[in-house]
Amino acid sequence: MKVTGPGAIGPAGGPKARPSGGSGFRLPGAGAVEGPASSAGVSATSSIMGMDALLALQDVGGPLERKRRAVSRAGRILDVLDDMKVALLDGRLSGHDLDRLRRAVRDERAQTDDPKLEAVLEEIEVRAAVEMAKLEQARRAA
Repeated sequence: MKVTGPGAIGPAGGPKARPSGGSGFRLPGAGAVEGPASSAGVSATSSIMGMDALLALQDVGGPLERKRRAVSRAGRILDVLDDMKVALLDGRLSGHDLDRLRRAVRDERAQTDDPKLEAVLEEIEVRAAVEMAKLEQARRAA
């Protein structure tokens, strides 16, 4: 077995040590002052950029996350509408029920960008306002 020196060991990555004339060995670029400082600066910057990217991805969410949130908000509106249906059938619809519906619709409208959905939510909000006016008129008459 013949050992030819550190440069012939194999395909290891990184800088290779080369023998120099006098004593010991010398790494390429070892005399450069900016080596370790620039390396630390680059790694610090890349970790910050990586964190920003993670936060941006977390904020945006994927299509499945957006759909899950939309279904959750729609479920809230449907629950309020179902409670109102039961209250109407029992003859005990209150202003509180209508106010809950208007708040739920307002919250949903703030987070949607679909024009068709906004039109439906607008109709629900108008109907809730009409029913609220009917209740107030019935209270004044009584």
